[in-house]
Amino acid sequence: MDNSILHKFQNSVSEVLIRHKSILDIISKYQESCARVNRSIIKAATSCGCIHINAKAQEIPKDISYDELKDFLENHISGDLCDICKDKINEEMGNHLFYLVAICNSLDLDIHEILTKQCKNINTLGKYSLY
Repeated sequence: MDNSILHKFQNSVSEVLIRHKSILDIISKYQESCARVNRSIIKAATSCGCIHINAKAQEIPKDISYDELKDFLENHISGDLCDICKDKINEEMGNHLFYLVAICNSLDLDIHEILTKQCKNINTLGKYSLY
């Protein structure tokens, strides 16, 4: 492993993960952390109100190309995260990444290698890589 931030993070996770060493514990903590990320985003809209989520069916003109599609789709979010909500979401996403890397460690997978391969696929296949 080199000294990239990903490898440093993966090594750090390996050093500090003691209590939840079983793959079953790690998977359940990973699922829990995903729920906490979702909950923190929802609370930004429902409790704080710094963002608004206005989800509705996407209206896509029939005569546009796939390349133009991104110009017509919305993310349904308006407003900006306040500093408190941004910090909370960052914290929860950091925990989620921790457990993702813990799964990688348990299965002897290299997170840097995974992301490098995924990046290569995206760069090679472009928008068609996510089907």
